[in-house]
Amino acid sequence: MSTANAAIETVAGTALDELSNRSLTFLIGDVVYGIELSHVIEIISIQPITPVPALPAYIKGIINLRGKVVPVIDVRLKFNQEERAYDEKTCIIVTMIHDMHVGLIVDRVAEVLDIAPENSTPPPELGLNATDKYLTSIAKVGNRIIMNIDCQKFFMADLNY
Repeated sequence: MSTANAAIETVAGTALDELSNRSLTFLIGDVVYGIELSHVIEIISIQPITPVPALPAYIKGIINLRGKVVPVIDVRLKFNQEERAYDEKTCIIVTMIHDMHVGLIVDRVAEVLDIAPENSTPPPELGLNATDKYLTSIAKVGNRIIMNIDCQKFFMADLNY
């Protein structure tokens, strides 16, 4: 079973009250990010995206997900990283924020982790790049650093909240 499929099964089989300290982790380049599992609806492979004119470059367009129109954001581009071609590991994480589905294009899905509160610290206020303002915490799990994204802040400017 692939990592993405295992993550999907974890999301599908978990009650909402069990999700509070669980994060779906994914990679953009070599950097590991996490989002609260409670925001994740499903993970799908990359699929054709219909461009929508006059949007920022990181909003790649929309997809048709079983009859539902879902906007998709390329996380790599939103974080001012170099664009790269999508491949078989590229995934779309379909999330739900304020009753709206939004897809996040990521380089690859890693795993679902339980992150204990004592392993997380507030992010430093460096003000050096766009990534800083979207982080809720930085977690240490084993020898890895995971940058946890605040989904509401991440989408706020794009969805006009």
